[in-house]
Amino acid sequence: MLPEAIDERVKVVRHFNRSFTRQIGVLREGLLHSPYTLTEARIMFEIAHREQTTASHLGRELGLDPGYLSRLLTRLEQQALIEKRRSDNDGRQFLLELTDEGKQAAQLLDQRSRDEVAEMLNTLSEQEQQRLLKAMQEIEGILTRSFKFSEPFFLRSHQPGDIGWVAHRHGVLYAREFGWDERFEALVAQIVADFVNNYDPLRDHCWIAEMKGEIVGSVFVVRASESVARLRLLLVEPKARGLGLGTYLVEECIRFARQHGYQKLQLWTNSVLVEARHIYQKTGFKMIEQESHHSFGHDLIGETWELIL
Repeated sequence: MLPEAIDERVKVVRHFNRSFTRQIGVLREGLLHSPYTLTEARIMFEIAHREQTTASHLGRELGLDPGYLSRLLTRLEQQALIEKRRSDNDGRQFLLELTDEGKQAAQLLDQRSRDEVAEMLNTLSEQEQQRLLKAMQEIEGILTRSFKFSEPFFLRSHQPGDIGWVAHRHGVLYAREFGWDERFEALVAQIVADFVNNYDPLRDHCWIAEMKGEIVGSVFVVRASESVARLRLLLVEPKARGLGLGTYLVEECIRFARQHGYQKLQLWTNSVLVEARHIYQKTGFKMIEQESHHSFGHDLIGETWELIL
């Protein structure tokens, strides 16, 4: 590539960076009208959303110099926002936790962030929002080295036609791969019909995954109670398996459930769904119950899994 060509592209990228950081307000003195910098807020966010974390883990996750991170942690500790606790498993390690004041600060930052992004999105039409989200996901996919898809993918909310697709593809794939009869498709059809009829965008969500304009996956979060949500109907098409999409969809469900105030995320699956069970285990779910049942023409072992948020 000619030097003048790369110089021009660098200018475009830097202009986008300046424009976007100004738009989301990260250059203001206090992030989200708070006394905290962007890095301090990220540290509190990471501690709040992990059961156990250490300074070394935070450094790797956020790409921070150890000395700089140490100074920030000391400052947050002096402000009584975080505290250190010696690990029960390894006395050489200290786990970082938020104090009650730290939890309140993190919750306030999270709510303000959500409100500001929602305000920005509400100024756009539905078509503009979808274009923006797709562009953001494509940028993230291209720039993240660990990204496993060979082509950019796009997650979106459900649209007319998607609900029928979910029921149809579940019926086809589970019959082909496990020999389940049409009663399973009927069950899925009932689940998605209940989702549409009782849909509350503040408590429920459906993600549809597309690659090259083709639907390749889906998952749902639905309200079970004020404090408990259910993850339902995780599906990844065979052509998109082994690429990390299933894990990504489950992680989106976890993020949604946390952001919307749920305390637990539960799911029901069967022991024969080995790949799905591996994803649930990897993302922190624990199996809490098993029971044998005869369904869809087969003897199965049903399992209830749970994640404390």
